[in-house]
Amino acid sequence: MTRSSTPSIGSFTFFVVAFALSAYFTFAAVQGDFGLFRRVEIQAEADGLRLDLDRLSLEISEIENLTHRLSDDYLDLDLLDQQARSVLGMLRSDEIVIR
Repeated sequence: MTRSSTPSIGSFTFFVVAFALSAYFTFAAVQGDFGLFRRVEIQAEADGLRLDLDRLSLEISEIENLTHRLSDDYLDLDLLDQQARSVLGMLRSDEIVIR
């Protein structure tokens, strides 16, 4: 009972299929729609959107402050004067225009 030392075609086919499947799943885990590279892209986009949100929140708070300062309950006369001159394009007699 001697056994041949050459592998059978079945075991060779098994290893080829196993290698192909592992290569496919490895590729999908790295480059696929839900892979590592896509996750890094999504994280970078989320960071950029967070920065935009912070910038817009700051801008909104500044606009709310200006709106409050021009409301009927609290009227800032200096801000009202500045806004009126800016909109109307007028100057006081003691101001100098530098272009």
